[in-house]
Amino acid sequence: MPDARRADAPPISSIHWKTLRYFSIYRLCVAALFAVSTFYWIPSLSLIGHERVPYQLAIVGFYFLANAASLATLYVYRRHFNRQLTIQVLIDVLVLIWLVHAVGGLRDNLGIMLLVTLAGAGLVGQGRLAMFYAALATLAVLAEESLRVLTRTGETVDFFQIGLFCAGSFTVAISARLLASRVIANEELARKRGEALRNQIIVSQHVIEEMQDGVLVLDRAGQIKQHNPRIGQLLGLGNPEERKLSSYSTELATGFRNWSERGGDVPVLIRAPASGIHLRVRFIATESSEGDVLVLIEDLGRLQEQARQLKLAALGRLTANIAHEIRNPLSAIKHAGELMREESTSPPHDRLLRIVLDNTRRVERIVSDVLELGRRDRIHRESIDLRQSLPLFVEEFVFKEGVSAGVVRVEISGRAVIVFDRSHLHRILWNLVGNALRHSRRENGSVRLRVQERERHIDLHVIDDGDGVSETHREQIFEPFFTTHSRGTGLGLYIARELCDANDAQLELLDNPDQPGADFCISGRNVE
Repeated sequence: MPDARRADAPPISSIHWKTLRYFSIYRLCVAALFAVSTFYWIPSLSLIGHERVPYQLAIVGFYFLANAASLATLYVYRRHFNRQLTIQVLIDVLVLIWLVHAVGGLRDNLGIMLLVTLAGAGLVGQGRLAMFYAALATLAVLAEESLRVLTRTGETVDFFQIGLFCAGSFTVAISARLLASRVIANEELARKRGEALRNQIIVSQHVIEEMQDGVLVLDRAGQIKQHNPRIGQLLGLGNPEERKLSSYSTELATGFRNWSERGGDVPVLIRAPASGIHLRVRFIATESSEGDVLVLIEDLGRLQEQARQLKLAALGRLTANIAHEIRNPLSAIKHAGELMREESTSPPHDRLLRIVLDNTRRVERIVSDVLELGRRDRIHRESIDLRQSLPLFVEEFVFKEGVSAGVVRVEISGRAVIVFDRSHLHRILWNLVGNALRHSRRENGSVRLRVQERERHIDLHVIDDGDGVSETHREQIFEPFFTTHSRGTGLGLYIARELCDANDAQLELLDNPDQPGADFCISGRNVE
């Protein structure tokens, strides 16, 4: 059967049906030209001979109607591809051979039309059908010429021309088939590569969209060409659709200009304009034809959070050991020291016991601080009105520390509502105010608690009028067990920052050259 295909033959795709439709349209146009040439017969313009032959109009009319029916079938019945193609080629061969016989032998025009049909069928068809069509045309031409010789209307010398035509038919069919095979192979290769590229694009797009880092693609003028959704979250933008880099962040635009002028691969640290989070930016030049620049933006808070999680895991194991291995023996030592002091009668003995008990209390305070740090994730956030809570805190602090009432002053502006764990905030303020008081002049207003409101954030400053923090110590003051006080544990500021991080807040030492002393700022959210 002509419609049967080999197992290794390519499947029938929409491209095959499309090319067959174009082939059918070509055949219908040829049939229309035959019909016009026959109906309005002009000898000098006739396509099928210089003499009007009886039944010629009927043959051409049948050809036109058959081609029209074949073309219409392709639009409503897309099955049996090879069978439909074979029927069309068979119609062409029969009609053209019929016309050849009607006009008295093979003419150049009709021969060329038959070769074009074989070439088109070879390009459109599949497998070995092209050879079948060439053989079919060859047999039809030989049969027509044999009939003419038998009826004495033709000459045997014409068989030489017919032989050349038959050889040309097979040559055209084989050439068309080879060309079609190469086109099909290239088409299949392009399809596979296109599918692989599409899959790669889908995977890459999904990876970029799910990346925790922001990705920007810039041209050399700083115009944004592409970005992933994470950019809006990192830079605090609801729907970043602007094409200018300065509309995302002025610091980012400045960093890009500096990188364009100087080059290098040193990361740039910026702060998001809306969210306030710290970001690390890297600019990477690409080898694209337009010289695009890839910008990778990382959330330093996320990196710090990952490091903090590892640290907390180790700290959890440490605090468990502290609770069992240190605190219980320490309590026994302290209790024994208290009993020995009650029985002591010698002043040197009392001095040694005081040293033991003082250091015992210091170690006990360190243990309590570390255990408190281990409980940092037990958070119960709530909205705290600082206008009410800060005066109560100051009143409690000055009472327990024995400080004059005017030394610690509260300055509040704005709505002054912060989302925080109340016990954590109390612990942080106690550490900060205690440090500020220790380094201040202890005059009226030496320690100030200043509250300022900005968009979606509350800044709570603890400011003193002391000598401030030296440049050599600014990078170390938040490290655990670092202290400049002889009786300090070195955990106060470290715990304060950890508790701020647990409440999605930030604790920083600000650099204010215009005022003396230190300025520690707690930056937290004012909405949950």
